[in-house]
Amino acid sequence: MANTLQQSILKKLNIEQLNPMQREAHKVINKKENTLILSPTGSGKTVAFLLPILEKLDAQLDEIQCLIMVPSRELAIQIEQVTRNMGSGFKVNAIYGGRTGAKDKLELKHRPAILIGTPGRIASHFRKESFDNQHIKTLILDEFDKSLEVGFEEDMRDIIYELPNINKRILTSATFGVEIPDFVEFSDASTLDYLKEEETSQLVIKTISSPTKDKLETLVNTLCFLGNKPGIIFCNFKDTIQQVSDYLKKSGINHGCFHGGMEQIDREKALIKFRNGTHQVIIATDLASRGLDISELKFIIHFELPHRSEEFTHRNGRTARMNAKGTAYVLKWEKQSLPDFITSSPVQKVEKAPLPTPSEWDTLFITGGRKDKISKGDVAGLFCKQGKLSNDELGIIELQSNCAYVAVKSNKVDQLLPLVHNTRLKKKKVRITKV
Repeated sequence: MANTLQQSILKKLNIEQLNPMQREAHKVINKKENTLILSPTGSGKTVAFLLPILEKLDAQLDEIQCLIMVPSRELAIQIEQVTRNMGSGFKVNAIYGGRTGAKDKLELKHRPAILIGTPGRIASHFRKESFDNQHIKTLILDEFDKSLEVGFEEDMRDIIYELPNINKRILTSATFGVEIPDFVEFSDASTLDYLKEEETSQLVIKTISSPTKDKLETLVNTLCFLGNKPGIIFCNFKDTIQQVSDYLKKSGINHGCFHGGMEQIDREKALIKFRNGTHQVIIATDLASRGLDISELKFIIHFELPHRSEEFTHRNGRTARMNAKGTAYVLKWEKQSLPDFITSSPVQKVEKAPLPTPSEWDTLFITGGRKDKISKGDVAGLFCKQGKLSNDELGIIELQSNCAYVAVKSNKVDQLLPLVHNTRLKKKKVRITKV
């Protein structure tokens, strides 16, 4: 039965076979009470811990059976989406700060088998006794080191003390050497260490020297030199992101921004537009260095250097993922010294090049989603039949609970909108606007 479920899930995820880490995790999690998975960013840890858990859930029990704690809203949303895509039939919900408690209450009225959330929001529900904790048998702390680092330790301790019936604990991290607090009760654990796999990564680190301290003109020249490739520019502070964004905008380079000071909905939109190609470049803090569903990055640029080697590693992990090639560029003022954790790297000479061409995609927003029984096929049908788009003029469709986002060729948006705006999709009249 378990093998049949696994084959069905892999087919839905378009995965031909599990990688070595996922195969070992499946065996160990089934046998052991406590499992630590150390594996690089992008190696498939979410699928690794979800598969064996889904196989053990009780379909007859209408209570929360598995709790997954994560350090960020984006990671909660990502795991929720991956679980839904698996199509196991078990209800899953994500709760996190930045959205109304009423939305949580509505979704938790019918208990999910798997609850995902940030420690702060989960602790709040525990204090309110929003649901029965007694049936939670599995605890997963995904990117647990990041949760500790950003100050969730007290909430995590309070939550775990309220879980008396845990018989399986799974911790994951992309960093080695973080101390696991005693309150996790993580004794006699099996450790799966795949961080050594990073040594076979095809990541290349290069240094770019800037004659000016602000490095802004050098950054523009670098982006022109790199051309139309997807990448992330990392900064340490949101104020720096604003300065860089203003300069790129003035220089005619389209881009998105992503940092903790933004509203949750704006952060989601930035990631969606990045994933679907509306933006080729995104400027971000270390919030984007791990746990986000972003693939196919050709480069990252350290506009500002991180203060610790761990964050340097996590940033670099956004590119050259899963044996793909990628380059991390360290952008430094010519009089600046590099920290010890950045070993000598070849200097990249930036040759003069024209501005990257604007993206050929725009993003449209639809006021209807999964809860309205709308599918991706319904959206594609509306846009192609009524909207008269060809298949190659329709890009990535991201379906959410109450809405959807669709990438459409920019030169077709003005023609499309009058044909599909204020029309019916399934039984719901939807508005469609450009984001």
